[in-house]
Amino acid sequence: MDAASLSKLLSPEGWTLLNDLPPYDESQAMALATRLRAEGVDPDLAAAALTQSRLRARARAKLGPFADGMLFTPDGLEQATRLTVAALHARRYLAAGVHKVADLTCGLGADALAFAGVGLDVLATDVDEVTAALATVNLRAFPEAEVRHGDGLALDLVAEGVDGVYADPARRTRGGKRVFDPSAWAPPLDAVWALREQVPAVGIKVGPGIGHQGLPEDAETQWVSLDGDVVEAGIWFGPLAPDGPGRTALVLRTEDGGTAARVVRPGAEGADLNPDVGPVGSYLYEPDGAVVRAGLVAHVAAELGGRLVDRSIAYVTTDTPAGPPPSGTAAPATGYRVLDVMPFNLKRLKSYLRERGVGRLTVKKRGTAVTPEQLRAQLSLTGDAEATLVLTRVAGRQHVLVVEPLPR
Repeated sequence: MDAASLSKLLSPEGWTLLNDLPPYDESQAMALATRLRAEGVDPDLAAAALTQSRLRARARAKLGPFADGMLFTPDGLEQATRLTVAALHARRYLAAGVHKVADLTCGLGADALAFAGVGLDVLATDVDEVTAALATVNLRAFPEAEVRHGDGLALDLVAEGVDGVYADPARRTRGGKRVFDPSAWAPPLDAVWALREQVPAVGIKVGPGIGHQGLPEDAETQWVSLDGDVVEAGIWFGPLAPDGPGRTALVLRTEDGGTAARVVRPGAEGADLNPDVGPVGSYLYEPDGAVVRAGLVAHVAAELGGRLVDRSIAYVTTDTPAGPPPSGTAAPATGYRVLDVMPFNLKRLKSYLRERGVGRLTVKKRGTAVTPEQLRAQLSLTGDAEATLVLTRVAGRQHVLVVEPLPR
């Protein structure tokens, strides 16, 4: 979005038009655009309003009902923190005794919204003028939040009364190309964590693909998953890491209108775990993606009393089922009952599934080059039954496991 489009949207006519549009429906978008033009609405304003309507519809998955009063850009929405996770960020600062947070890279203001929502004072900055303007609009209901256009790294944190720092560095170029080198992020990762010399409570959101090598030894790095998707990693310094440094995983699952959570951390006793490798038992467990990214599969295997099916594969097998997690707690792994195990052979697998009338497959895989789409095409199955297959290595050889999901 450019400044001219934003100006039109923020005019009384533009704001009324945007908020009077019906719920976004892709199939009706062209007809609605035609109708607006026929009614004499400025074409640029109509296009900007319809774009915002579409982005608001997409944003509801991340931001819930707050999205209906906000303005977005496609790139800003892509990087915006989900409100469920942003609320946990805010609680971290609150629990650490922080009173004023400097959000150095506020973007569209999702994290700043969560900070202000728990009563923290917020000084939010962004180097892009239009983005800062959008954040100002999005935070208009929160007097605790001030937005400035400028470089957050240039703030005098002490003079501003800031006792907590948060940043979500841009990890893509303006053309959308992903930037993998943390020193080339905007701002550079090391420039942000250097701020802990001024303000100990520093938190940094990074992509979940960040490697373990080079992570600061004095920080907690936590990978976060929500309903099975690994959405981010966070690097937390000082009082924001009350349980000390190290790698942890936060598993979140929405259920019954709330969110179940589980933090997986190695602890002193789990730091050097070396789980056994053995044959596939009666049950198979797939550790959550955040657990895998954090390198805590061995810890989960020990917790389940299980063994790995292969030294290099993140599947755990047991002979007895794990008990259900306590109420309000998310399970660190998804469980399956093992129905059959066989070496991978396409002809044999095709015959096996056809004999059972299987026409619909759920295919999971780790440690194999076979893709689910390729396998489905090769099997050419018809039938009414369903099956779940796991393609993986067992003791170094490719196998197929026929499984059924256990109740959560």
